[in-house]
Amino acid sequence: MKRVLWLGIGLAVGVLVYRVVSKKAAALTPHGLAASARDTAGGFVDSIRSFMEDVREGMVEREEQIHAAFADGVAFDELGDFDPEEGNYR
Repeated sequence: MKRVLWLGIGLAVGVLVYRVVSKKAAALTPHGLAASARDTAGGFVDSIRSFMEDVREGMVEREEQIHAAFADGVAFDELGDFDPEEGNYR
């Protein structure tokens, strides 16, 4: 009975090792390397898009601040901190 138990454990471990090795080997094939490069490039493009969105949001916010300063008649050298709650400069 013990032999059957150890045979079952050995088979289970062998199957798990085979699956892990097969996945690693598939990742090193030309198709696997191309998929990995595509995923990496896609992540890089997404991070650039996110950065550009942040820059655009900052530009819009700063433009609103500039328009508010012009509306209040404040010169740029006199600008203090912008208070977003009040919508003007202190």
